[in-house]
Amino acid sequence: MAPIIRVAGPNEALIRSGGGSRPKITVGGRVIVIPIFFKAQTLSLEVMTLAIETAKVYTKEGVAVTVDGVAQVKVARAEEAIRTAAQQFVGKPEREIAEVALQTLEGAQRAILGTMTVEEIYQDRESFAASVSEVAEPHMANMGLEIISFTIRDIRDDQGYLDALGRKRTAEVTRDAEIGEAEAQRDAAIRRAEAERDAVVVEAQANRDQETAKYEADTRIAESERDFKVEQARYQQETNARQAEAELAYALQEAVTRQEIRQQEVQIEVVERTKQIEIEQQEILRRERELEANVKRPAEAERYRLETIAAGEKAQVVAGAEAEAESLTLNGTGEANAIRARGEAEADAIKAQGLAEAEAMRMKADAWKEYGQAAMIDTLLESLPDVASSVAQPLAQTDRIVMISGGDNGSIGASKLTNDVTKVVSQLPDLVESLTGIDILGTLKNLPRVATTDGVGSGVAQAAPAVEAAPAAEAPEAAEEASDEGDSGEESPA
Repeated sequence: MAPIIRVAGPNEALIRSGGGSRPKITVGGRVIVIPIFFKAQTLSLEVMTLAIETAKVYTKEGVAVTVDGVAQVKVARAEEAIRTAAQQFVGKPEREIAEVALQTLEGAQRAILGTMTVEEIYQDRESFAASVSEVAEPHMANMGLEIISFTIRDIRDDQGYLDALGRKRTAEVTRDAEIGEAEAQRDAAIRRAEAERDAVVVEAQANRDQETAKYEADTRIAESERDFKVEQARYQQETNARQAEAELAYALQEAVTRQEIRQQEVQIEVVERTKQIEIEQQEILRRERELEANVKRPAEAERYRLETIAAGEKAQVVAGAEAEAESLTLNGTGEANAIRARGEAEADAIKAQGLAEAEAMRMKADAWKEYGQAAMIDTLLESLPDVASSVAQPLAQTDRIVMISGGDNGSIGASKLTNDVTKVVSQLPDLVESLTGIDILGTLKNLPRVATTDGVGSGVAQAAPAVEAAPAAEAPEAAEEASDEGDSGEESPA
């Protein structure tokens, strides 16, 4: 069977029951109802107006009065209240619900009438209505209802009790009116005299208050000016403090920046000097190889040529002597002559070899004599990078150096580091002389081909050409043989 959609209006509640679950309450919405399984019923939430009349109810003093009241009652909108009202009234017409509420309110009204006097009921109707509502509300809540409002419309009696109260009250009001009029005239005269007196006092008080107000205004103005000056001075003090802090921060940052720049410059100088030392080392190696190629190897080649010539002459002499000895032996001149001839041949060969070796040694000595000056210069220059590296070794192990420069003087700040390193290096010749007794600067100055004003590098440049040209022209063939053999030949001691 197709489901049915039921819609509840804003003034009614739709209760869907069935399916073995708790009834579902829907107010002003829609719900799906499946016939046979569910059942949907509506409960009105509209306001019901009830006229409550209690006739001849005896009050606390035994006076029978009739009280008419009006109450506005409805089903409460809370879900639990709707569930309670649904259990009590679902499926019943609205008039039955109104009748139940009416009987409950009448009972509460009768109960309150028996606890109050006629005067209390008549003079304080709101308190009476509040008491009735307070007594009836728990009973109404148990039925899911609530009281919107409750008021008393009329109170009357059949014995004329209220009329008598009215006449008495009227007489009292008339009397009180005449007395009040007389008292009013008297009070008016008194008030007039007091008003005239108060006018004078008020005027004097106004003048005094005006002067006081002026004094207080002047005082506040003076205090405001004082506070303004104090705040102005405090603001100026804070401004000066912030400005001083900013200037100090700028100066500190400037010093830090200069220090970082100087550190970078020092690193650049170190790199430049390192590269310069590497270039000088390469130059020294180049000159050593140049001297090796132009002096040492030609000398060895010449020595080898002379030794070869001497060996050939020796072999020739020995062969000739052996031939002559053999000829003498064959000729029968005797073995003695053969031995003598062989000995003379060997002596001549040894002499020729010795002369060749002596000539080679002489040429090599001349070459080493020229090479000795350059070697000394190269050795001294070669040691300088090691010395500088040893001096800078502690600095190389330092992670960070922080220096604050106090001025532009070269001896203060980051430049003092390079000045100290330069001074240490400049003191090395004196230190070497005090330890070994060798005067490095004096030795360099006394070298024949080193000019004292051009420095060590120029001395090497002047000494090298003289060494290069010495043996090259004398022994081209020996140099050729030496270059073919490479470094395998025997090297004469220097």
